Formats: sequence, C-alpha cells, structure tokens
Amino acid sequence: MDMKLEVVVVPVSDVDRAKRFYQTLEWRLDADFTTAEGLRVVQVTPPGSSASVIFGAGLSAAAPGSVEGLHLVVRDIEAARAELVERGVAVSAVFHDAGGVFHRAGTEGRVPGPDPERRSYASFASFSDPDGNGWVLQEITTRLPGR
Repeated sequence: MDMKLEVVVVPVSDVDRAKRFYQTLEWRLDADFTTAEGLRVVQVTPPGSSASVIFGAGLSAAAPGSVEGLHLVVRDIEAARAELVERGVAVSAVFHDAGGVFHRAGTEGRVPGPDPERRSYASFASFSDPDGNGWVLQEITTRLPGR
C-alpha cells in the first residue's frame, strides 16, 4: 500500500506573521480558513513539492518553534541559498558534515562550504521561520537507487 506524506504541521505563535514569512519564500497559499470555534488553518506548499505545510490556531499542542530538521531538497544548494537571501531570509552558509554522511543536530560537525566532491545528499544550508522552526536545504542531484 502506498503511503504519501502530504502535510506537516508546524507550530507557530503568530499565524499572520508565519503566513507572511512563508509567502516571502513564494510558497503557494493553498488555504486560509477559520471556523466558528476559533480553529484557523493556513496551508502553504513549497514550489515543486507534493507535500504541504499547515499552521494556524488550535492545530497542535507542540510549542511554537519546536520543529526542526524539516528538509527541502534542491538541485543547486548555492543558488537556492542565494534566492532565499535575496528574499530577506537569514540562511546559514552552505556546509557539509565532518563525517560526510549526514548533518548533525545544531551546528556540531559543520564544515564550511559544499561537500568537496559535490556528492548528492551531502551539502546543506539551514534557516528558521520567525518562531524558530528549523528548515534544512539539502542538495540532491542524483537520487539513490529506488528513490
């Protein structure tokens, strides 16, 4: 049975501020509705993604800013980073991990610059939304077999 990830809930403290931020990234606004019970759902989708992000009021008991490690796959890490910087987003410098496998939590093991061999899956940059939810850009140019 196929199972496809379609929606990720991101806890935020200020729905309108989060909406403005994600629209600054030029993510498509799919929905913004409020019910009489005070539930508000905003859904946005990154360009080229089949999965969306929702945030709002009454959606999650998680603390705003508590989500980390959300990955956005890009073909060119430096171009993607430059585009976000151009939109006013504070993005880390491009980095790779000292161990060469995958980045670690926080900034431990970060080595400046893209992976020296420019291997797929090995170059990263990171940024956070206004609440501190953490996003990672990951460069993938060639997928592993079966992916």
